[in-house]
Amino acid sequence: MLSRLRHVGKAIAAMGRLRTSNLLSYTGRSFLTVQAKSFQFSKPLLMARMFSSYPEHKVLNLPNLSPTMTKGNITKWYKKEGDSVSVGDVICDVETDKATVGYEMVDDGVIAKILVSEGAKDVPLGTPVAVMVTEAKDVAAFKDFKPEGAEPKAAPKKEAPKREERKRERRGEREEAPKESSRGEGRAHISPQAKRLAAEHNIDLSEVTGTGPNGRVLKEDVVEYMERAKDKPKEKPQEAAKGEPKKAKAPVNIPGMPEFIDIELTNYKRVTAERLTEAKQTVPHFYVSVECEVDKLLTLRSQLNKISSNKITINDMLIKACALACLKVPVTNSAWMGDFVRRYKDVDMSVAVQTPNGLITPIVPRANLKGFEQIAKITKDLIVKAKDGTLKPEEFIGGTFTISNAGMYGISQLIPIVNPPQACILGVSGVEKKLVVDESKLSSPAPWRIASRLTVSLSCDHRVVDGAGGAEWTQEFKKLVENPALMML
Repeated sequence: MLSRLRHVGKAIAAMGRLRTSNLLSYTGRSFLTVQAKSFQFSKPLLMARMFSSYPEHKVLNLPNLSPTMTKGNITKWYKKEGDSVSVGDVICDVETDKATVGYEMVDDGVIAKILVSEGAKDVPLGTPVAVMVTEAKDVAAFKDFKPEGAEPKAAPKKEAPKREERKRERRGEREEAPKESSRGEGRAHISPQAKRLAAEHNIDLSEVTGTGPNGRVLKEDVVEYMERAKDKPKEKPQEAAKGEPKKAKAPVNIPGMPEFIDIELTNYKRVTAERLTEAKQTVPHFYVSVECEVDKLLTLRSQLNKISSNKITINDMLIKACALACLKVPVTNSAWMGDFVRRYKDVDMSVAVQTPNGLITPIVPRANLKGFEQIAKITKDLIVKAKDGTLKPEEFIGGTFTISNAGMYGISQLIPIVNPPQACILGVSGVEKKLVVDESKLSSPAPWRIASRLTVSLSCDHRVVDGAGGAEWTQEFKKLVENPALMML
């Protein structure tokens, strides 16, 4: 009898396993079948239109035109609603923190709706600025178009105060209920831990509201009272600030002062000011200056200009000298990246150019691999573009080393501010005639001669370059400038 029962039990178990496996197998097949059917759409475009009442379109967002760009100004629209656009067309000008850049199209189409008007300022990155369609007949459908997610993102901020209010209300209800019971019982119920904590911090327990049974004051009630007490002093200055009258704008004419005008900062000017202030305050600068004799350099320049198709300037030759000196002392051709230092193999020379909108630094790429004539042509084109405001982002974003030449103003020295993340920048003064000792004539009655000399000052980021590295670079630079034939090898 026992053996039969065991046999029956084994049979039942086997049948159970079989059914379970079949169920799992069937369930797997049915799941895959349902999942496959749910994603079978013969017309994806039709599916998209099921969720939109507008014809097929593309929303044009404000693009990132600079590594440090977070917002921009729409200075001018070149296209209006209903205009056709082609690949490469500029639809508007965007003023970034670096320059004014044209928004170029990468597709053909028709402008159906302009969402951000001309003159708009501080437009956040990624904001929809226009809508483009493929056919002109669809333009009318976008007359009242509003992009999805275009509503102000202030809704979550409004919910936060509501949640805080609800918390305060619940806290107030909780506090008010025990107040009546605790006062009625004359503060008879106070936990030992609450007494000890109140004694340590000199807290009057009569001011603490108990939340325990029958209004019993607990340790948590004392802690909460202490936290509220900490917050009260912080609120008083705010309340006082609210009561203070707003400062009025300064009048146009101040007694005893001449008349003046207030010049509004452009986005570029504001960002430049912020970055220079940050650089001067956060970058540990040190400076190395040296005088260079440039008579041989000037002679070589005049000879080359007789055969060159592009006029070569002293600055073009100094750019080449800087680039070659950076190869000799690679630490100066580096960038501070926060938790590491990036050292570059070639030199992209940033050249400071003064424009009506401020200073900008277009780039001569791979200056170490170019000759004087090539550098002269590139810098001439970059300066024209910089002053016209037509530089492309890739022509001024980046750079590994900067040169700033103010010699045309006749100054005797220029000590510039490092342009992060670059590690070095060179300031160049004007050429001056000086009386110097001629070592070859020391035995003669007049052991001196007149030489053309200029002073250069290297500003370095001490986190990247040590004093010895800066001094080595200036010596290499001086050697190249005073013996320019070395730059042609």
